[in-house]
Amino acid sequence: MKNSMGNHAIFYQKKGMYILNTTNLLQDIQLNYNQYTKTEKKIADFVIGNVNRVLFMSITDLAEASGVADASVYRFCRNVGAKGYQDFKMKLSFSVSSDETSVAETENVKIDSLEYILDKILQNHISVLKETRMLISQEELRKALQMMEAAKNIYFFGIGDSLLTAKEARNKFMRICNKVNSIDDPHMQAMTASMAGAEDLIFIISYSGATKDNVYVAEIAKKAGAKVIGITHFIKSPLTSYTDVLLVCGSNEGPLDGGAMGTKLSQLYVIDVLFQEYYARNKQISVENNKKTSRAVVDKLY
Repeated sequence: MKNSMGNHAIFYQKKGMYILNTTNLLQDIQLNYNQYTKTEKKIADFVIGNVNRVLFMSITDLAEASGVADASVYRFCRNVGAKGYQDFKMKLSFSVSSDETSVAETENVKIDSLEYILDKILQNHISVLKETRMLISQEELRKALQMMEAAKNIYFFGIGDSLLTAKEARNKFMRICNKVNSIDDPHMQAMTASMAGAEDLIFIISYSGATKDNVYVAEIAKKAGAKVIGITHFIKSPLTSYTDVLLVCGSNEGPLDGGAMGTKLSQLYVIDVLFQEYYARNKQISVENNKKTSRAVVDKLY
């Protein structure tokens, strides 16, 4: 059968209730609202009234905004057919995208000109960097630098696109110090974290702060006695429970924007600030090491 919106819909039974399931998650939530528990209705109310805002919220943010526990949000996501919170946001974003596409087709929206795109992206990137500058704490930066100076080993970890930022951080710092490393494989990251100690420092780079592999590594590192620094967008997330220092970056990235350039720019901005200040605070040895590493590759250039 089809509903009035033209989407395919089916009924299925769950926990004694008949649930109407369409291809639009937002419609599902609205159509099945009267069958939710009191707690589920709190979450549904907030989601329905703040759809676009929810797309950029962590599970902890949504739980606090709805006045419920994180676990309640997770159960709600499962009950509406999502595998977890990230999958919930993905399905919700499809609902929004579908609606916006329908409006665009109806109104015959004109495609943006190349000149407009050039200026729009430039302004977006400038805004991301300005936002990061505003959000980042100088006190947290100082703590991070002190930990870096005191550390025997420094590791930069990330998953997916954040791993690219981790590698870039390693590439920059290995020019001026010999105690940095980056590991690609999540299993190897976990093993390294388990062997870390009080003299080791681990950077976890994660936009959401809710990637399971990242949180798992941070938890293991803390249990092992290592210091953990998080570079993330959300002040409250599963990752921040295990961080000694939190460096907040700007950029709102939706579930369909994975690996957005703005997010990378904000992360790289934080890394570059750390690099420049570390270099200045340890100038003599940094200059010497920079000369050594430059000489090591000079013959590779024509």
